[in-house]
Amino acid sequence: MASASSDAGRGATAGPPVMGRPRDTGRGLAILDATLALLTEVGYEQLSMEAVASRSGAAKTTIYRRYRDKAALVAAAVEHRSHASPPEPAAGDLRGDLLELVTWLGRQIAEQEIGLLGALFAGMRSDVRLAEEMRRILRRDEAAMTDEPLGKVIRRGEQLTPRAAELFAEVAPAVIVHRIVIAGEPCDESFVEHLVDDILLPLLRGH
Repeated sequence: MASASSDAGRGATAGPPVMGRPRDTGRGLAILDATLALLTEVGYEQLSMEAVASRSGAAKTTIYRRYRDKAALVAAAVEHRSHASPPEPAAGDLRGDLLELVTWLGRQIAEQEIGLLGALFAGMRSDVRLAEEMRRILRRDEAAMTDEPLGKVIRRGEQLTPRAAELFAEVAPAVIVHRIVIAGEPCDESFVEHLVDDILLPLLRGH
């Protein structure tokens, strides 16, 4: 997921409900990897604990001890996959910092499997529990991607609109997904500059 997960964010927000402490790290990773693979292959609706158990070599009872339901298992698998942290603002000016952040975000989104994203979006429409879990993850990731980087920009004296972080989180990932998934074009340097100069800078500065 563009979406994009932060190591720092993990410490601040509790993970998905886990019913028991995993005793075997290798087995636990096999369960999460099997969940991601099956999500891409069959979708959320057809994903079952039985299939995950068969693919991972774990007993179904073992999976249920760790995750109370399918939504919790899928959320844990998504968090297991998400590991990258956004770059620290280092350019010294808003435009340079946004170029770094958007370049990073574009790379994270481009690396996602389209089939997996589609399965998650479809599952969120049909399963309230999954929607809750995924929105929790997305809110955490959005905060990691915007709050500290934009906070540093503001502390340097930049005047941003009060909704800067929210606007960035709403607009930047959506435009990048459209570029990569819908248009089938790369998120290259010229596109990043267009997104920053023509859309984000006016938007975040409120003019």
